[in-house]
Amino acid sequence: MRIASIDQGTTSTRCLVVEDGGEWRVVASRKHGQHHPFAGWVEHDPDELLKNIITVLDAAGEVDAIAIANQGESCIAWDSETGAALSPVIVWQDARTAKQLSELGPEAEELSKRISGLPLDPYFSASKLAWLLRHIPSISDAHKAGRLRLGTTDAFFLDSLAGVFATDLATASRTGLLDLATGQWSDELCELHGVPKECLPRIAAVDEEFGQINGIPVRASIVDQQAALYGHGCRKPGDCKITFGTGAFLLAVAGAERPPQAELLPTVAWARRDHGVTFAIEGGVYDAGAALEWARNIGLYSALEELGVFEGPSALSRGIIFVPALSGLAAPYWDRTAAPLFIGMDHATDRRDLVRAVLEGIAMLTVGLIDAASEVTELGPSISIDGGLSQSAYFAQFLASASNRTITVPSMHELTALGLAEFCGLDVTNARAKHARFEPDGSVTDEHHARFAKAVERARGWRN
Repeated sequence: MRIASIDQGTTSTRCLVVEDGGEWRVVASRKHGQHHPFAGWVEHDPDELLKNIITVLDAAGEVDAIAIANQGESCIAWDSETGAALSPVIVWQDARTAKQLSELGPEAEELSKRISGLPLDPYFSASKLAWLLRHIPSISDAHKAGRLRLGTTDAFFLDSLAGVFATDLATASRTGLLDLATGQWSDELCELHGVPKECLPRIAAVDEEFGQINGIPVRASIVDQQAALYGHGCRKPGDCKITFGTGAFLLAVAGAERPPQAELLPTVAWARRDHGVTFAIEGGVYDAGAALEWARNIGLYSALEELGVFEGPSALSRGIIFVPALSGLAAPYWDRTAAPLFIGMDHATDRRDLVRAVLEGIAMLTVGLIDAASEVTELGPSISIDGGLSQSAYFAQFLASASNRTITVPSMHELTALGLAEFCGLDVTNARAKHARFEPDGSVTDEHHARFAKAVERARGWRN
């Protein structure tokens, strides 16, 4: 069996063809535009995303099934009759609804956490969908005419390409509108945010049939991070992975019961037709690859090869620190008022020191996620990482030392695509067989952690 695994991500759309036994190849990749019409706003062109999905799928050739991973919290409005998008895609990084959410107050925050497990943060879809309805007249007109559809990008893709208006349970759990106890849309949360429940998609299992695209069945649809968790081979409670893409996202399997509310968030890992619901705990760093892209744009480095090896002691040990808060701070801080911060430079500091501090800052924020996860569930003996940053040996070693845990890096780093293929029933064990291991070496001390924590405190609240 040959599966076209489509990873529709924040900066690009990729397609891998994966076959039984784990053989795989990248057949196409297309970048798309990131639009920032105002400070804190991040948008995509939905028609460009659709076009890129079709393009990369065409490059796959003859396949038996299609599986699609989506961006998670990114969302859109469209017309049910014409299929036309009525809005841009508002991306998960977008912070335009921060003030509106802060005005809802602590009782609303508690309600959201109790029902959906999620705080009131613009990261999640609920407030973005409500913003669209309030601010774009064509959307409110479509609602009055009974033609409005609202949802995360997966529902738009499936409706546009396969004629199925649906989302999977894991993606629904990222909206802030799902009742984790029932697995259905919450009347209370829809009312809280002003999102009409009747405009939301049907909720399905990850491996349900999602229609056909050009006669080829769509056999899996899920959030990219949950697909990566499955692709890493994480199945048992405590199994943990971190994906370093635009942001850094930690997911750890929690089991069949909803995990307790803590600094990291309870979420759905996946729901399979014949296996029920598996829960996870989740936390993120808003800016990982995005911080590195910014560092490249301002001239701190020019090629990824520069990130693999550095000479001498770490920037952190020399007091040079970067807090990567370009989009604010996510878990466990949930502080959109935080701003990026370089501190500790002197006349001898050069660009290599600064780019090294960027790498170390991303790792240090990630350690905060690992520590918070370990307070909820006993993590396994090692943590598996993937994504662009995982290809830097310096970064992987620093993360191992800073977290005091074994870090493994699979040689096959397209774990989202691998997980999608597994949800379609492929055995891909061989693709995960090889990996590199990085052991802690004691180079990051408690004093270093305390120093970084002070820098984070200095970065917080700046945008107030």
